[in-house]
Amino acid sequence: MQSLRDGLGFLLADVSRLMRREFARRMDGRLSILTFAQARALVHLARSEGLRQVELANLLEVQPITLARLIDQLDARGLVERRADPDDRRAHRLFLTPAARPHLDAIREVAASVRVDALRGIDAAQAAALSATLARIRGNLAINGGDAVRADAR
Repeated sequence: MQSLRDGLGFLLADVSRLMRREFARRMDGRLSILTFAQARALVHLARSEGLRQVELANLLEVQPITLARLIDQLDARGLVERRADPDDRRAHRLFLTPAARPHLDAIREVAASVRVDALRGIDAAQAAALSATLARIRGNLAINGGDAVRADAR
């Protein structure tokens, strides 16, 4: 029988925790120290500039007030800017500033080095199968309007 420690959820959580910890360790002393949460926010904004704060909070799975403090920190460092939402005067949309580019480059470089070490001893076909399997699991568990979204329907 498979132990709880080796169950899928526990393995995924452990791998995620270890990758986050290693990412933070390697970011230390870089261009500037970003927390893992700050780095995640910048990466999500790089993928989808113009997100509303509430949308980014949902993606990061944090409360809007927590995200507001995070964005305040990034704004104070000149990495993001809030712009009024033209469709909703109560909301703000988030955009990266040019100063964020070197930070994103550092994030990508460190993430790539962590990925290389994490996949050591795993060939390209196995790595591709792992990525495809994890994407499928994510799709199976994603919730869209109360219904599970199939990975192949995306």
